[in-house]
Amino acid sequence: MTETAAALPASPALRLKTPRGRWTVAATVLGSGMAALDATVVGIALPAIGRDFHTGIADLQWVVNAYTLTLAGLLLLGGTLGDSYGRRKVFVIGIVWFAVASLLCGIAPNVGVLIAARALQGVVAAISARHVPETKAPGPVPKLDIRGAACISGALAGITYGLIALSANSWGSVSVLLPLAVGLGLLGLFIWVEAREPEPMLPLGIFKSRQFSAANAVTFVVYAALGGLLFLVPTVLQVVHGYSPIAAGSALLPVTFIMLVLSSRSGALAARIGPRLQMTVGPLVVATSLALFTLISGSGDYLTAVLPGAVVFGFGVAIMVAPLTATALSSAPAEHAGVASAVNNDVARVGQLIAVAVLPALAGITGDSYLHPAQLAHGFRMAAWISAAFCAAGGVLAGLTIRNPSRTKCAETTPQGFNCSLEAPPLRSLEPTTQTEEAR
Repeated sequence: MTETAAALPASPALRLKTPRGRWTVAATVLGSGMAALDATVVGIALPAIGRDFHTGIADLQWVVNAYTLTLAGLLLLGGTLGDSYGRRKVFVIGIVWFAVASLLCGIAPNVGVLIAARALQGVVAAISARHVPETKAPGPVPKLDIRGAACISGALAGITYGLIALSANSWGSVSVLLPLAVGLGLLGLFIWVEAREPEPMLPLGIFKSRQFSAANAVTFVVYAALGGLLFLVPTVLQVVHGYSPIAAGSALLPVTFIMLVLSSRSGALAARIGPRLQMTVGPLVVATSLALFTLISGSGDYLTAVLPGAVVFGFGVAIMVAPLTATALSSAPAEHAGVASAVNNDVARVGQLIAVAVLPALAGITGDSYLHPAQLAHGFRMAAWISAAFCAAGGVLAGLTIRNPSRTKCAETTPQGFNCSLEAPPLRSLEPTTQTEEAR
């Protein structure tokens, strides 16, 4: 037996074809669907929120980033909680809390309350109680790393505040430099604390895996490009083209359909040929789609201005996401599965957080210019080109840093025809079947 297999506790079989397996998938899909639906609703409601609450682009950035900020700041702690106290337990608590916070968002009387409720949603963005089996990491329950959580949350808050302040101030302004300095100082303190914490919520040793570090670097670059531009798309469709909120929210439905059809096939392909090719080509295809989104700033209709970019975007994301996520998660030790998942999600959210804070200012979308069609169209065109270039850089980065493990590395435990590109526990069961194996 391998050391990894020996360290893992025995657990009941959980397969997709079993009722328990299907319920587990249903629970995770519904939980993720809640967060996705919430993000979509908020995105398409931004112009109405701005008009009703008489706010500028900075407040709308905070409506989005208040959620992303607390989510990113506490994801690592959530991963540790899941590993230590039970992933199902933490998931259920998060779902209930998220629902309550969503209700508060719906009844918010002003933008301040809305931002606070969005932050509360991010704290908890973690059927299942009855059907999903409980799992957690072996060993004693570690103490919570409160200092680490406080440091990383404060760091992200300071950096985000400073970057959003750029929309109304210069780089030399105290309102920009002071929060940035505080944020960067807290980020350094977070690394120092985690390196000395006996039971850190982020074991820095997981970054010794070059594959894990490379996958997360690609995640940061690509998701920053996606998050920054998709923040603006629903607003542009409504303000520039006069779409209703429902029409704006439905405009990117082809992306969802394409991903539903192709994502599993993309994952299977990555398992056979290795993740490098798809992680290189996928971001380049997405970059092409972001360039096509510049058509939205023109006068075309849905078929000529929106659909081409949406279709290409769907193919690019389908090519990229499955191997990217699987590579990031599988490159970390199995006992840190929850933390590895949280790190990868955290990296994606931080990329989006920074992009939403910076991209509008870089594109010249400031103040209430998002309510003026001509100004918004011009700024969006610039934002699309910036995002396309950034996403293409992610593809180049993947090509330079991601590696396909050799086929001989785990040939004895991998079904014939698979590359074993994902360094997770072997696909073949390693439970001892004879007394001789058990003695080993």
